[in-house]
Amino acid sequence: MTEPSVFTRIIQREIPSDIVFEDDRVIAFRDIAPQAPVHVLVVPKTEQYRDVTELASGDPELLAHVVAVAKQIAAAHSDGDFRLVFNTGAGGGQTVFHVHAHVLAGGLEEGSLA
Repeated sequence: MTEPSVFTRIIQREIPSDIVFEDDRVIAFRDIAPQAPVHVLVVPKTEQYRDVTELASGDPELLAHVVAVAKQIAAAHSDGDFRLVFNTGAGGGQTVFHVHAHVLAGGLEEGSLA
């Protein structure tokens, strides 16, 4: 049996985090190494999907919910404009293989990559 991901441990309250949103399907918390004034991770509560491509094919409604929560977070914590980033695979910068979205907002420079 594999170890639970760091995100599962946050969901289970084994690791503290600055939670900004939670419902029965997702949890959202501030990134510990922010790349923008607003940098929040939106994480499905299931470990079933490793990345966004698996989530899109396995549960498109949950993916839509992740995007809707991202929009809600940007509206509450910034001016409503935001960048939504899903890293996919180690070569794509993914370090935790439990699907999650990065919501980046506030002070992003045009054309910059986060």
